[in-house]
Amino acid sequence: MKETVATIPLMDAFLAKDECPFCFLEREAERHAISFIMGSAYMEDDIRMQTDKIGFCRHHYKMIYDYGNRLGSALILDTHLKKINQELKEQIESFKPGKKPSIFGHRRTDGEQETAKGALPTWIDEKTTSCYVCDHFQSNYQRYLDTFFDMYKKNPEFKKIFENSKGFCLPHLGDLVKRAPNKLNEKQQQEFYPVLFQLMQTNMQRLQEEVSWFVDKNDYRNKDAHWGTSRDSIQRAMQKLAGGYPADPIFKQDS
Repeated sequence: MKETVATIPLMDAFLAKDECPFCFLEREAERHAISFIMGSAYMEDDIRMQTDKIGFCRHHYKMIYDYGNRLGSALILDTHLKKINQELKEQIESFKPGKKPSIFGHRRTDGEQETAKGALPTWIDEKTTSCYVCDHFQSNYQRYLDTFFDMYKKNPEFKKIFENSKGFCLPHLGDLVKRAPNKLNEKQQQEFYPVLFQLMQTNMQRLQEEVSWFVDKNDYRNKDAHWGTSRDSIQRAMQKLAGGYPADPIFKQDS
């Protein structure tokens, strides 16, 4: 299979023997995006236009703060706040409270329903859920999902690596299950799903046993017993259940 910009990172993610290769890719992508935006890109007009419009989610604001470039953060926030404040002013000026329901059960018209919902709550939802870094990964993530299935079908080496992997976190498992019907024919699905589900059950059971041994190891009767692979089982179990890396150190700007 011909290598592309997606095949090499995907293969590297699986070879990393992580609890979830897509979490591995997500972490790499978001760190690259933070380094890019907080390096010198925030001084470029086209990038600032995007960050002014889109902003960042709570998680990535925290990463930007922790990264350590205070001046860069202030410059991004300065122009973003100017845009937000102008839009907020316009939203407030056009805001109309919804009508109170009639005590006689009069049903609102479509126009009344729209006024009750209002443009302001919709605008707030958009501004608090959009994120430059999340969008950066999502655009690549969809390509990684498609590449995964292409490599599964065409690359025997990759297929073997997948079958011997540790599976995926539950959120990324869900994405694979939903994407498979669009990428695999019926016969391929009949082969793929049993392998995927067995892989997940085996590795979820493995983590349960590792966490159980972590608990038992803290019993004084087991103080001299070997930890095995359980010492870091807490953070790996959290990753498996929800994705991400709860034990990661803060990602900082190189000093």
